[in-house]
Amino acid sequence: MPQLLSLSRAARLVGVSRTALQKKIKDGELPSFDGTVTPDDLLHVYPQTQFEDDSEFDRISKIKERSFGKRVFERALPDKEVLAARIADLSKQLAEVETRLKRYDELLQSMSDKLGESASRHGQDVKAALEDFRDWLSRQVEEGVLEIGVPNPLMARDSVLRVMAAHVRIQPSGHEFFLEGHDTLLEAALRAGVALDYGCSNGNCGRCKARVVAGQVKKVRNHDFHISEAEKAQGYLLMCSNTAVSDVDLDAPVAGGVQDIPFQQIEAKVRSVEPLGQDHLLLHLQTPRTHRMRFLAGQAATLEISKSIFATLPIASCPCDERNLHFHVRRQPGNVFSDYVFDKLKHGDTVKVEGPQGEFILAEKAGRPLIFIAFDDGFAPVKSLIEHAMALETGNSIHLYWIASALDDLYLPNVGRAWSDALDEFRFTPLVVGMELGNLHERQDERLHNVLQGVVNDHADLLQSDVYLAGPETVATLAERYFLTQGLPKTRLFVGVTG
Repeated sequence: MPQLLSLSRAARLVGVSRTALQKKIKDGELPSFDGTVTPDDLLHVYPQTQFEDDSEFDRISKIKERSFGKRVFERALPDKEVLAARIADLSKQLAEVETRLKRYDELLQSMSDKLGESASRHGQDVKAALEDFRDWLSRQVEEGVLEIGVPNPLMARDSVLRVMAAHVRIQPSGHEFFLEGHDTLLEAALRAGVALDYGCSNGNCGRCKARVVAGQVKKVRNHDFHISEAEKAQGYLLMCSNTAVSDVDLDAPVAGGVQDIPFQQIEAKVRSVEPLGQDHLLLHLQTPRTHRMRFLAGQAATLEISKSIFATLPIASCPCDERNLHFHVRRQPGNVFSDYVFDKLKHGDTVKVEGPQGEFILAEKAGRPLIFIAFDDGFAPVKSLIEHAMALETGNSIHLYWIASALDDLYLPNVGRAWSDALDEFRFTPLVVGMELGNLHERQDERLHNVLQGVVNDHADLLQSDVYLAGPETVATLAERYFLTQGLPKTRLFVGVTG
């Protein structure tokens, strides 16, 4: 039976997205067997793939480096013991293949001998036929027909990938991700945008307990939480303390919505306060290692500097890095919170974080093209959603429109351009409309409609897309009403209000 590759692994091997493979399957170009493909069929569709071609590794590295900048080279290789275990596992598989090939060789020889014996016991006609078949079989072996031909380069690359990264599948949600470097199962899942249940991430609370269904794991950190011998026998472990040695299937709960994320109160430290253009700041908070903020992309949190100084702001960072929380703060003279952040808040100060809150989250399993429209400060939650979509590596096409009142309200234009450069299926369109979007007058509605009509004109497949709107309530409400009149189903329109 031919070796079968999951779509996630196949996509990595040839350097395309899962969505691209799914389209090939849907169009009948690539045969599929229950969501898997064979290396030979894959190579037939992507004949340009060569063993020396490192395009996929380069592509992943560039995306992560340019979009997040959190990876460093020395994290790329697994722990030496894990690496040795993976190589040993591949060596075992190679030995099994060699043993099987030897048995095939012995079987061919036995078949030839048996044919000779049978020929000697039958009449001339049967004897001649059997000897003719025996001669044919001998010629096939001598001519090398049954010898190993040119190896499929994808098979060689897959062996390299199995050493560098383990493929992890989560049941019953169906999420998949690759575990690289020194990551634990929990760290790799969060980095890939999979919202697993966890608490302290330090081996104390036990909330990240999961069951190994298949595959080999290795404990890399000690933990205080007690797992009974009966549970260990059933394959239970803490994901924060174990890594994958081979490909692994885990039975673990994944947050399906805001109801699965607990309310939290965390005392975070100010990591930095950096200017973003003329009237915005990036407030970077860092939580304790043992008390990280669980949230879904697009949600908000309440920041409290003291009992009388607080504000609720969208989280502008990806939940794949739950310790480092980013907030975009607009200068608003006379606003106590804004004045304090701009004038007094400094590195090392304590900020109390409460939340998360809000239901402006990504419909992960929709699989449709994504259109994001950020009005002014609505870019903050949209940025979180886009980074989460990229972490999931869904391959959905993404078009970001950042519609700003004035040029200064495009306070991070290079981020959109970097995404557009790094991702083939990403488009970025910045627009300056020259009117205050947070306080629209009735006569300006038509101007806004003209801008939104431009979005509609860009997308002939609008009704097959998911549209995400975020910004001040007035403009978000008007935009929501406009898209509904265009026939976009309400189930495919998501609205987040800022300010």
